[in-house]
Amino acid sequence: MRTNFLFIIVIFHKVIYQITAFVHPIEIFGKFFIDSITREPFYLKGLDYQPGGAAAVNLKEDVLSNPSKCIRDIVLMQDLGVNTIRVYSVNPDLDHDFCMTLLAKAGIYLVLDVNSPLPGQHLNRYEPWTTYTMGYIEHVFKVVDVFSKYNNTLAYFAGNEIVNDKRSARNSPPYVKQLISDMKQYMIKNSPRVVPVGYSAADDLQYRIPLSKYLECEHGDFPHGSVDFYGVNTYQWCGHQTFETSGYDKLTEAYREYAKPVFFSEFGCNEVTPRLFEEIEPMFSPLMFTTFSGGLVYEYSLEPNEYGLVKIDESKKSITILEDFKTLKKMYHTVNTPTPEEVAHELANADNPNSFKKITKASECDSEYENIEITKQPSNAIGKEFIEHGVDLTHSPSFIELESEDMHSVEYKVYDVDGGLALILPLLLITKN
Repeated sequence: MRTNFLFIIVIFHKVIYQITAFVHPIEIFGKFFIDSITREPFYLKGLDYQPGGAAAVNLKEDVLSNPSKCIRDIVLMQDLGVNTIRVYSVNPDLDHDFCMTLLAKAGIYLVLDVNSPLPGQHLNRYEPWTTYTMGYIEHVFKVVDVFSKYNNTLAYFAGNEIVNDKRSARNSPPYVKQLISDMKQYMIKNSPRVVPVGYSAADDLQYRIPLSKYLECEHGDFPHGSVDFYGVNTYQWCGHQTFETSGYDKLTEAYREYAKPVFFSEFGCNEVTPRLFEEIEPMFSPLMFTTFSGGLVYEYSLEPNEYGLVKIDESKKSITILEDFKTLKKMYHTVNTPTPEEVAHELANADNPNSFKKITKASECDSEYENIEITKQPSNAIGKEFIEHGVDLTHSPSFIELESEDMHSVEYKVYDVDGGLALILPLLLITKN
């Protein structure tokens, strides 16, 4: 079994032990993520994490480069009961060793988007040929090169909702496929391990299903261009609903025969508040767990779109735990991820009992797909030099041993939703095997 790590909070006292990170890499076997050592299915019980939104990444800092903020948030992530976070953008030139080490010690994996909102670091969905440049590819390859060296990097998203309307559906799909191909070729040639690469789709059935089929298939112009998994952003379960009234039954049926793992890369409708997160129970039940591999709640911190679980006030060095945090914590601690025996039992009674097997070759691409255009072909030469020779990194990433002198004291007060003081964090973290 994978070792479980626990951070223990000691109020008003600062007790520091040596920390050395260890976590089993996750890989893909058929429709499932699995622990590469125990071979047990792995289900994402997680959240989306980007405090500060798009402005949180710049030349000096991103959400995985500030040790004090990582300590602050990882303590609360553990209390919440998550095993995976998604981060939307990073600066690969910064040092992420401390935060990635703490995440690994907490048993938390990372799903990472390779694009960022900074100039030259993302695709223009309407005119992708103007942004698929050497500079863009160099940024993507740096992200891949850095984070592939951490065992708790679970997967990469080559794009998030790039295809989301008619115009983007006409222009972008082949560029997403080219990026997937380039990323996987780069890792095969240059990285210590090949981390799964996928795509996070917009909540629009008009494009979500045909795009998933196109990105799943293998095309001769895109070596290794098939996604390893598919992420679905969905907000259709709002308030008190059921598997049927929410449309989750149809959503599950749409991906039942998909050959790769599928999970919710964003979920948690806020049209009805406070949120109830009732979709989590069927998500980890036989209704869904042979089709979906869990999901990521949107999102950790309260931003202008009002989805947050906590409210961060940097000026007062405080965090307020919101009602949604408490509800999600209860749900995450109540539901259990499926056991290997439960998965095997459901597969034995399924229409496709062979879905827990290694997929050796992706299906061939069709000549056309409904609602998306695949005729615009990007140049496959742009990334070849970097694939052949690698990129230059400003820092050699690795897990680190954290001694007393490396630790960062965190002076944060954590308040309950009613304004009461929940705990004070002038402390550090203790690990327990």
